[in-house]
Amino acid sequence: MSTAVIVGTSIGGVRTARALRSAGYAGEIVLVGAEDHLPYDRPPLSKDFLAGTATREDLTLLDRDAADAAGIRLELGTPATAVDLAGSAVDLADGRRLEFDELVIATGARPRPSPWGAPRGLHVLRTLDDALALREDLGRGGPLVVIGAGFVGAEIAATATTSGLADVTLVDPMPVPLGRVLNLAVAERFVRLHADRGVATRFGTAVTGVEVVDGGLVVMLEGGTSLPAATVVVGIGAVPNDGWVRGSGLTVADGIVCDQYCRAEGAANIYAVGDVARWFHPRHRRLVRAEHWTNAVEQAGCVAHNITHPNDPRAHAPIEYAWTDQYGWQIQLVGRTGGSLDHVTLAGADPDRSFAVLYAHSTGEFAGAVTVNWPRAVITCRRALRTPAPLDTVRENITAARRR
Repeated sequence: MSTAVIVGTSIGGVRTARALRSAGYAGEIVLVGAEDHLPYDRPPLSKDFLAGTATREDLTLLDRDAADAAGIRLELGTPATAVDLAGSAVDLADGRRLEFDELVIATGARPRPSPWGAPRGLHVLRTLDDALALREDLGRGGPLVVIGAGFVGAEIAATATTSGLADVTLVDPMPVPLGRVLNLAVAERFVRLHADRGVATRFGTAVTGVEVVDGGLVVMLEGGTSLPAATVVVGIGAVPNDGWVRGSGLTVADGIVCDQYCRAEGAANIYAVGDVARWFHPRHRRLVRAEHWTNAVEQAGCVAHNITHPNDPRAHAPIEYAWTDQYGWQIQLVGRTGGSLDHVTLAGADPDRSFAVLYAHSTGEFAGAVTVNWPRAVITCRRALRTPAPLDTVRENITAARRR
């Protein structure tokens, strides 16, 4: 009987295991996780779980009964430490070896380390334990300083403010929040979104240090300004969890390098899924690594298909999609956005809180969109990206749908 070993118990690993069974994989499936917790979903950690409105059970992706029913063996609390390509085996931290016929690496990413150490009261957020520790500190009150206004940082600031914390400051060296995926004019609307809820914003300002003072923390900004804080959250990006396979013979370069079928370079029976995968994207004609929930889910299905249908492999060529929820606003991004792309803005049914920004390449071809509180618009945009379409056509389709 064949054995598929999947290392990583977040959404990519769990969905791969389930998809293998659904696709008819008859062999043993072993799901290996570094954490003791049952597999859980990460997006709620910065939102509902941090706010205390979701429980651990609400986050669970796969409990033991469901795993048993699907014939998935859970190996939790034991990190994988190495891959032996010649022996087709994974080494575990407790000294055991798991032999495999197929290996799926789904170890995700970890927060980029704080350049200012880890004094008491300074947090990063990636795991359930991270969220529990942060929630406990926020419950004590006091000023919160969030360093980094990407998805996670902006969500934490929004959650803390909505939960009643009165003194929240969001700091980022970029001039606007989500500056890597939004152009300046569009992102200014999200500056106002935070400011209108009472969040102090320090955009375009770098942090030069975090110091411990009188049992609390002080965040030092360029120019000599300082911000007192009871709690500091550092959200300055993530790095793939690929260190444990370095030296194995797999190609590692900001993730596990894979072909368009998500097979690891030079290893026909090893695949990568989710944040740790850096695969050749057929649409973009280059290597891509994506840190988004939807990509992990779609990639898991692709890998499961390719393992169970080796003579009919399917390329992973997704249309980029991500979302964030802040202050009750649902912000969705599809395709390519921001940068130097041309863009137009369309007002939704309630222009103050519902709109879409459509982006185009220099050729006029539709490139992507940001939509706010407008589900029908994002559906139209995702459909339009499946085949090349002029921006004007997409705009007309959204406008026509709005009139219905």
